[in-house]
Amino acid sequence: MRARALERLRKQQASGQAIVGAGAGTGLSAKCAEAGGVDLIIIYNSGRYRMAGRGSLAGLMPYGDANAIVVEMAAEVLPIVRDTPVLAGVCGTDPFRLMPVFLRQLKEIGFAGVQNFPTVGLVDGTFRQSLEETGMGYSPEVEMIRAAHELDLLTTPYVFSPEDARAMTESGADVLVAHMGLTTGGAIGAETGRTLDECVGLVQAIRDAAVDVRSDVIVLCHGGPISEPDDAAYVLARTEGVAGFFGASSMERLPTEVAITETVRRFKELRPSPEV
Repeated sequence: MRARALERLRKQQASGQAIVGAGAGTGLSAKCAEAGGVDLIIIYNSGRYRMAGRGSLAGLMPYGDANAIVVEMAAEVLPIVRDTPVLAGVCGTDPFRLMPVFLRQLKEIGFAGVQNFPTVGLVDGTFRQSLEETGMGYSPEVEMIRAAHELDLLTTPYVFSPEDARAMTESGADVLVAHMGLTTGGAIGAETGRTLDECVGLVQAIRDAAVDVRSDVIVLCHGGPISEPDDAAYVLARTEGVAGFFGASSMERLPTEVAITETVRRFKELRPSPEV
């Protein structure tokens, strides 16, 4: 399954067409993403929260068992996706999972691969330092990706720095998603974040660090102000060797907000004929 998925991605890359991944919080989101031609579908707990009207960072809060939620979501998404590889967002720091056992379960369910989400890569400051010092930092996520690679699962981890990129590539990661922070825009998006030009520099640095370790690793950009196709086009035009874009809020929350809001407005503009 991993070999076939990678072959598809490399053909896409060789053709000069962007590789596009999409997060899906519902079966309908996954179905529509596949209809649009997406190359990868990823499901994780924040997709459920996002489509419930909550910010994606709810996925990092103690509102539910992230790994159990992704298994629940599999029952909704996996049967409806016909041909696109579907990946599970795995909380690699979960101390109550025997991770190799859980990864085998995900493979048996039908997942083609994994991504590290929820991820402490989105946490900074003293709290992040404390997580690192108490065994709940980023390194267990790296080890989760390594274990998934050994099980021949496709691995597409989020990375936040050149150091993360090197560590994940050394662990065997197939696709790196250069994460620029919580997606901005829309009704529940972040308001504070990097500029597009700042993203260009960091995405390039992440890509360069990764290919220094292994030349065949695929790098995608994601998050922050890269929320619309024009934003992704801006970054891809100003970087070298970045193969495409991965979107979550960009692929389901923002389009849904616009479509429903505008459709309701159009219905509200109707004027029934008056009674004679």
